[in-house]
Amino acid sequence: MTSYGIPLLVLTITGSASLTGLAFALEWIPRIGAFTVAGTLVDRYGPARTFRAACLLRTLVAVTAALVLDALDSRAPAATVAVMLLAAATGTLSEFSYISAETTGGEASRKAGARAHRVQSVLLGIDQTATLAGPAVAGLLLEHGGPPVMLATLAGCSLLAAALAPRERVTPPNSVSISAWHGLTTGWATLRSLPALAWLVAGLIVSNSAVAVLQAAVPIVVVGELGRSSADAGFIWSAAALATLLVVTASRSAIDRWGLWRVGAVSAAVTAGATLAVAQADTYREYLLLIAVLMVGEGGLTVVLRTLRSHLIPPKVFGSTLGVTILLLLAPYPAAGLLVAAVPLAQLGHTITAAALLQALALAITFARLRTLPALPA
Repeated sequence: MTSYGIPLLVLTITGSASLTGLAFALEWIPRIGAFTVAGTLVDRYGPARTFRAACLLRTLVAVTAALVLDALDSRAPAATVAVMLLAAATGTLSEFSYISAETTGGEASRKAGARAHRVQSVLLGIDQTATLAGPAVAGLLLEHGGPPVMLATLAGCSLLAAALAPRERVTPPNSVSISAWHGLTTGWATLRSLPALAWLVAGLIVSNSAVAVLQAAVPIVVVGELGRSSADAGFIWSAAALATLLVVTASRSAIDRWGLWRVGAVSAAVTAGATLAVAQADTYREYLLLIAVLMVGEGGLTVVLRTLRSHLIPPKVFGSTLGVTILLLLAPYPAAGLLVAAVPLAQLGHTITAAALLQALALAITFARLRTLPALPA
């Protein structure tokens, strides 16, 4: 609801394509800064405590924003400022809970041994189930209930997450005092020492640039150019999540049979081809189908990344290294928001095409290199 619903909320409040792109950037810039701090806090205090604190703070932020927007005229400058601050705050807090959950998932994968990819596909299935519901619910609530109702629902989900977080005392992987800078340098050094993971992360940085441009542009294109509703814009990502969920389930058997590299290479080809096709789309149905295909490929790549990450990163520095890898992978998102804010609507198609060509080249180089590295688990 935060990743896809907040840009829709900004578009609903402001009616501006440029401000929507700017809000997308403001949503992601604090996230990137929060990742290294989040990884350090998870290493120091443990994932459960960090997760609960982030969810409670996000509940408070969402409730405050709902009350403020309910009291203001939606076209007032103060309402625009409020939704921009909301984008930054919810993005930051969501990443603290995300790092906590990923760290716990990494521990579960290490305990699973050779079945780690099955654990990761289940975890990704949980993510995709939430992505299936979140954008559609956000769009419907915005259309029929307005911003306060959507934000109240977001607050309720956050509060429920905090209540369901584990209460037992778990010894953090690394209980010594760690500074954020030390966590950053430790994570960076660990990533550089793992060439297979480093190559995959490098390729996915370029791939995520294309996906980020699409994610920032879709609300503007669907609502502004195609004349569809905010619910329709949210449904695109929900439909994509449904398709991804089915593929992620099938990926367990596929990796068992063909291995990580083959599944990753096919996923990369599907992702690049779909992104190129989306750049030529001009109807809502084409966007709906092609983005679903794109996210199917992304789902396969994510299973490969998560499995490789859980196999290779040492447990004592998992939180810090995870924070660095996600920091690198999400760096394109604020840049994409600023790019979409600056590019005229008529030129968005050319921008997506250029990003798709770079994506295809980067993924081809990445998987050609990964095939020669012995560190890639079977």
